[in-house]
Amino acid sequence: MDKHVDPFVEGLLRVMAARKLKASPLSKAAGLGESFIRDLASNPDSSPKISNAQKLADTLGLSIDDIIAAGTTYNDHRSPIAVVGHVGAGARVPLSDSYAKGDGHYHVVCPPQLSPKGLACVEICGDSMEPAYLDGDLLFYSRPSMGVPSEAVGARCIVEDEKGMAWVKLVRRREGQPEGLFDLVSFHADHPPMYDCALHWAAPILMHQQRAFAERIEPAGD
Repeated sequence: MDKHVDPFVEGLLRVMAARKLKASPLSKAAGLGESFIRDLASNPDSSPKISNAQKLADTLGLSIDDIIAAGTTYNDHRSPIAVVGHVGAGARVPLSDSYAKGDGHYHVVCPPQLSPKGLACVEICGDSMEPAYLDGDLLFYSRPSMGVPSEAVGARCIVEDEKGMAWVKLVRRREGQPEGLFDLVSFHADHPPMYDCALHWAAPILMHQQRAFAERIEPAGD
């Protein structure tokens, strides 16, 4: 692969290679001309307009910065990441996060812009978070320990409550709220906030990957 001057184009081609995506279908899915990506790839000096770069990023479920970073952090060994369970916003979903380290329901290729170290993944269950997240989409996170770190407050997180149920929620704290309790705000107006919840842990979402772009992989044997 020729090295491109434009870091977005370089990162885009890396992401496509990692996910085994074809140029023409991706171009069309982004609402661009069928040869758009092919033309970028054939010219090492090419650079897309910001508006077109954003269309491609949105189609891939990434930000422009994510794609640029992929050009420098591409993971050649295609590390398998365990999908450890399912999460929802409205329905109660038990999290199957009790697998042996590195094990899970199935495995997917580590997104090129993330480090595989300590990374885990959950699958969205149901339609209670549409249009932000769709059924079958993947959310990547890192949970080094139990508890709720400071960076989780005010962020979109994967959380597990004291009953072992998993949710995707915005974690908040109110002034004067008892220590160890949190409010969980839903993505959809049909699901009211949950107040004064005790949590086993909360982990900020590092990346959202659309179901269509996830690549299943078998982990290497021992």
